[in-house]
Amino acid sequence: MLEAGTIRVWLKRDSGQYWPSIYHTMASPCSAMAYHHDSRRIFVGQDNGAVMEFHVSEDFNKMNFIKTYPAHQNRVSAIIFSLTAEWVISTGHDKCVSWMCTRSGNMLGRHFFTSWASCLQYDFDTQYAFVGDYSGQITLLKLEQNTCSVITTLKGHEGSIACLWWDPIQRLLFSGASDNSIIMWDIGGRKGRTLLLQGHHDRVQSLCYLQLTRQLVSCSSDGGIAVWNMDVSREEAPQWLESDSCQKCEQPFFWNIKQMWDTKTLGLRQHHCRKCGQAVCGKCSSKRSSYPVMGFEFQVRVCDSCYDSIKDEDRTSLATFHEGKHNISHMSMDVARGLMVTCGTDRVVKIWDMTPVVGCSLATGFSPH
Repeated sequence: MLEAGTIRVWLKRDSGQYWPSIYHTMASPCSAMAYHHDSRRIFVGQDNGAVMEFHVSEDFNKMNFIKTYPAHQNRVSAIIFSLTAEWVISTGHDKCVSWMCTRSGNMLGRHFFTSWASCLQYDFDTQYAFVGDYSGQITLLKLEQNTCSVITTLKGHEGSIACLWWDPIQRLLFSGASDNSIIMWDIGGRKGRTLLLQGHHDRVQSLCYLQLTRQLVSCSSDGGIAVWNMDVSREEAPQWLESDSCQKCEQPFFWNIKQMWDTKTLGLRQHHCRKCGQAVCGKCSSKRSSYPVMGFEFQVRVCDSCYDSIKDEDRTSLATFHEGKHNISHMSMDVARGLMVTCGTDRVVKIWDMTPVVGCSLATGFSPH
């Protein structure tokens, strides 16, 4: 799929090379796609807001157009197809999520947000939809035949939500955002537990949780690929505490006019220790440390007492990092075969071997457009 407006099917030949089998030219640039393997149905979202459905032949040498869904008034950002409900669910830059009947092609319902809806996940059993938007908020909706209800909203990111991944077995939601961070939301636990993962240096573009190995794979727009070990006991990052003075040395912060006047001292800038969450001054938090058990894979600010409490073994990384060597815009996993596909802004598709023995290595790559 390409913004220029073509959708293509590539087949792997006996030589190991990929060659184009068929392609279809679209009337508008393509912006999102969903493929249902069992029924061989492809749903393609476009810049003009339409979603087009195709059916691919059994030998993958023919693609038939089925119908067009007038889903949105602007660019389609994500699509999910539910065979059981016969719904195609999509989000768009017209600030809404829509769900349409694939039998009739009719619109069933819409729900509007205050910001562009950027990504989508769906629980097929409960008909819950998770929608991330550009404000950094995630909305949990219960979809019905012709209506929906808002269950809750999740707020934790400081940037727009770029990707979501829902694990229906453990009932965990993972979100990646433009603030370079990942948050794990424990939806099934009902305790509001969240885990923060920070190891990327650019926008987190794609996520996939591997249930069998308890690993989370994430890709960022600078080409970084991270494999996080989630089969360990992790700690929640603390809420940042607020104070008018340093909670270590008690020196006033610069807005605490009264204490500055009383003590005849100059106010200090407020910082926060990432391990304990206390409000501290620069002098009391002069050190940096990684703390992987809390998700901090690179060095972050910690107060002096927390720095002294962190042992060398506490700094052992709980993730492995790899270089994709192209600016990744999308990633997809074939869990059964242990393969990962990344697409880059360089218009190159790379296929990675993600088997446990190999870890993450480039199997092949080709330029489809």
